[in-house]
Amino acid sequence: MAYTTKEIIELMEKAAQLGVSVEVTGSDFTVKIDGKAEHIYAVPSAELPQAAPASTNIQATVINPAPELTKAEENGIVVKSPIVGTYYSSPAPDKDAFITVGKTVKKGDVLFIIESMKLMNEVTSEYNGVVKEILVGNGQAVEFGQPILVLE
Repeated sequence: MAYTTKEIIELMEKAAQLGVSVEVTGSDFTVKIDGKAEHIYAVPSAELPQAAPASTNIQATVINPAPELTKAEENGIVVKSPIVGTYYSSPAPDKDAFITVGKTVKKGDVLFIIESMKLMNEVTSEYNGVVKEILVGNGQAVEFGQPILVLE
């Protein structure tokens, strides 16, 4: 059974909440449950794919609107969250927001940050436009595909 990266991340987050951690070294791995360790030796039946390095610069995914449009989708390009995490409007609490309503953005400009699994992922614009509406608040938890802002 093959898992997507998103499914693996969700499983690891749930396992961490239950006090389970996994350490992998080659084909050996150690499972710790509430501080108790049990070493397990595994012989892979086939070569396992290697994980790609984590990226801190993620392109925003703009999904084509469905036939029934929401109010936000009727009024412009909706930028949606590419991952589950926490939305941050600025690079640090004492810094200005990347964007504000009415600001002109160019393709490649940083729009916001989504923190996921202690990684700060900058989300950049795929379009030129003007920020028409910001739909979430700073520090708010967001889901994959959740509308974050509207460009016109």
